[in-house]
Amino acid sequence: MQQRRLTGLALFTVLSLAITACGGAGTTSAPTSGTPASAPTGSEPPGSEPGSSQSAGGAEISGEIEIGAKLADADEVATSRYDLFESMYPDVGVTFTEADFDPATFLASVQAGNPPDVVRLDRAVLGTYVANGALEPLDTCITDFSIDMSQYREAAVAAVTMDGQVYGIPESNDSRIILINDSVLEAADLTPEDIDTSDWEALSAVNEQLLQADGGDITRIGFDPKLPEFLPLWAAANGTTIISDDGLTSNLDDPLVAEALDYAVSLITAHGDAPTFTDFKTNGPGGVDFFGAENQFAADTVGAFPMEQWYLNVLGDVSPDEGISFMPFKDRQGNNITFGTGSSLVIPATADNKEAACEYIKVVTSPDAWHAAAQARADIRAESGEAFTGVYTANRIADERNFAEFVSEESAGAYYPGVQLVLEVVDNAITLPPNAAGEEFTRIWQEAVQRVLNEGVSAQEALADADSEAQSAIDAAQP
Repeated sequence: MQQRRLTGLALFTVLSLAITACGGAGTTSAPTSGTPASAPTGSEPPGSEPGSSQSAGGAEISGEIEIGAKLADADEVATSRYDLFESMYPDVGVTFTEADFDPATFLASVQAGNPPDVVRLDRAVLGTYVANGALEPLDTCITDFSIDMSQYREAAVAAVTMDGQVYGIPESNDSRIILINDSVLEAADLTPEDIDTSDWEALSAVNEQLLQADGGDITRIGFDPKLPEFLPLWAAANGTTIISDDGLTSNLDDPLVAEALDYAVSLITAHGDAPTFTDFKTNGPGGVDFFGAENQFAADTVGAFPMEQWYLNVLGDVSPDEGISFMPFKDRQGNNITFGTGSSLVIPATADNKEAACEYIKVVTSPDAWHAAAQARADIRAESGEAFTGVYTANRIADERNFAEFVSEESAGAYYPGVQLVLEVVDNAITLPPNAAGEEFTRIWQEAVQRVLNEGVSAQEALADADSEAQSAIDAAQP
């Protein structure tokens, strides 16, 4: 393990570019001073012990904490937030496990009583660890450390709440919009408005107009529905969800889910067989350089697809002048929707220093921490002449402040309309509720989609089988 002063917050690896590029604007004003709202005045509170500090909530912060993540490869979004915690609590020792999260190792460490004090978890799988008794309920942490949960996006908070208790503090936030290749549409005499997910018949026709195949070899994808990952979004567009709101009942056998999957699969099979589609998308022109200058928009190998908003930052860097338009994903009634996911910071049930861990989580997800992160990245992008489309978070107050201050037509360039659309739709996010079999449930429904794509199994059959398996997993996982 390495000490905290080496490089910075290690909750983030190279993926932090994607993870911290999530979120949107809120409606509540953020603090305007550069001093964190919860920062101490610089001197220890009267009566406190040497080597300890007092949080804004009045709790004593001292000792050592271990963060369950790598220190290496932390970027400016990570280090700036860590630096804020260090400046507030210089006598708190922070170390890092220098290992990626591994479910088996984590559960074993909790059982043995020696887990890290803070761990990042995808909100989609948090319920699995709650059911295993591996996570500390944070209600006391929230109360004692005066964490204002209203600052976080409602859907993100719902995704970390089980049986009325909060088990994680929302960190990143992903939402989806549709990215459109202008040159491909213009060549087909179409406009961005023709990419309309509310009209499935029309979208199928547009897909066939945009795709190109030569003797079974795909040369351009028309509209990529992004399966299996975006099945919940297609189900929502068809007026349903893949699991009940309380996370207790699988809804995979809902005919509306099957209808949504059948339709999304049809957009793929219009190109030929699904394996060929996947191979082209992954290994074909553009696909192999998804993060580079020869991406699928630059190579004109795709017409349009829904995508997480962090990809705007990627394209802004590598293809700043590429003609790309943006449209919302719509349900079949024409309402704008998006699918929300992201990370949360949690405290293991047997952590040694839960008080310092709670304050750490509070600080690094605060508006001021995110402001420091956005400032750092905006400065670096400005210095290098690269586009900056924002640092997206699950903290709506932070986003409101940061996007107003740092993101403009000048900083984001051609991607500014995409930024504005993300901010417009982020609070229309549907999200999957936590469930006791979160990891298993995700695996089961994604494997069902793969059966339809790769084995030719009907959506109805694959989802019926998956529903039975998923319900058994949910029932068996109940504590």
